[in-house]
Order: sequence, then C-alpha cells, then structure tokens
Amino acid sequence: QAQVVESGGGSVNIGESLKLTCTMSGGRMDSHPIGWFRQAPGKDREGISCISISALARIYSDSVKGRFTVSKDNSRNVVTLQMDNLRPEDTGVYYCAVGTPWFVTADCLMRNQYGAWGRGTQVTVSS
Repeated sequence: QAQVVESGGGSVNIGESLKLTCTMSGGRMDSHPIGWFRQAPGKDREGISCISISALARIYSDSVKGRFTVSKDNSRNVVTLQMDNLRPEDTGVYYCAVGTPWFVTADCLMRNQYGAWGRGTQVTVSS
C-alpha cells in the first residue's frame, strides 16, 4: 500500500518561496498520480494541483496557477511543489495524496479522486 509524507513547510514573508516534497513509501511514484491540497483555518480542504502518472498532465487551481509548479522525480520517488511569490492567503496545511485506481485526471482537484493522504505540512506566509 503506497503511503506519502509531506515535508518542506515553514514560515516565510510575502513574495518569498518554499518547496514542498511528497515522499512515497510502499509504492512507486511512476505508478501513481499525485494531488496537492491545502486547508486554511476554518475552511474546507482545497485541491490546488495534480500530476499524472506520466507527468505529462499537470493541473493547477486558479488560485495558484502561474505561481506554483508541480514536478515528479521518479529516481527519488518524490513529487515536489515549488511555491513562488507566496501570499498570506496561501497560509494553511498542505497535503499530498495518492490517486485511486479510478482516478480521472480532469477531476484531479477533487478529494474523492484520492485514497492515501499524508499528515500535512504547515505553510505560513506573513505580510
């Protein structure tokens, strides 16, 4: 059973960058699609990006498009999320998740496309 763990969160100032890493155990990144979600205090968990098994499809929510970049490194068995030009509204707990066998790329920002979830990593952006 593939499991994932997030790392790389922290506290930064507005306009700075962070790179999150999603590390897989019990499986291979080149066999699974991966999604990134975030949850701000008092809000629902929001899908922000996904990357397909082949890494040819990379999808972003409007809230992060042009600022965040998702990548897959099969040799290290990780997926990364490079976050640039961070804003206070990017503050929250960030999660990566493993796509289910019925995963549909077009629906990849929806929570029901994912099975195993990490425990999350906190990102705080101060103005």
